[in-house]
Amino acid sequence: MLRTGARWALELAEATLVAFVIALVLRTYVVGSFVIVGDSMNPTLSDGERVLVSRMAYRDGGPERGDVIVFRYPLDPGQDFVKRVVGLPGETVEMREGRVFVNGVCLEETYPVKADRSAFPPTRVPDGELFVLGDNRRVSEDSRSFGFVPLDCVRGKVLLVYWPPHRVEWVDAAAAGCG
Repeated sequence: MLRTGARWALELAEATLVAFVIALVLRTYVVGSFVIVGDSMNPTLSDGERVLVSRMAYRDGGPERGDVIVFRYPLDPGQDFVKRVVGLPGETVEMREGRVFVNGVCLEETYPVKADRSAFPPTRVPDGELFVLGDNRRVSEDSRSFGFVPLDCVRGKVLLVYWPPHRVEWVDAAAAGCG
C-alpha cells in the first residue's frame, strides 16, 4: 500500500498526464490558437492579436464567402496566413476601382474593409481552390499576388479574438450582394 504522500503524487502525475493528452488532442484536431502578424486584416484583426481557430469547421463542407480562415501560404507552406474568403470554387472574381464582383455581381462587404482603388481582371476560381483577400487591401498580400488557396491548405476558420482582453469578440463573416 502506498503512503498518503506517494499516492497523492501518483494521482497528481496521472491527472497531469490525462490533462496534457486531452489538451494535445484538442489543439491538434479541434481548435488552435494563432497570432496575427501584420496589418493585412486590419481593422478586423490587428497585429499581435491572438485568435481561436476551429479546425473542425469544415469537416462537413468547405469555407463560405466571408469566412476568415487560416491557411498554409501557397508559396511557403511552412508559413500561415489569415485572410477572408471572397471567391469560391467555380466562381469568377473581379475587382474594379476597389470593388469586388463575384460572377458579375457587386459584393457588399458588411464587415469592415480598408479598400483601395485596385483592379483585378475577371478570373475563374479553379475547382478545389479559394480566392482570398485581406480586409486592409492597401497592404494585403493575397490572391491578387500569390494566386488561389487550395482547399487542402486551409487549417481552419477564425472564430474569436481572445487576446488582448479588451478586444475579445467573435469574428464576423457576413457578405452579400450589393443592394
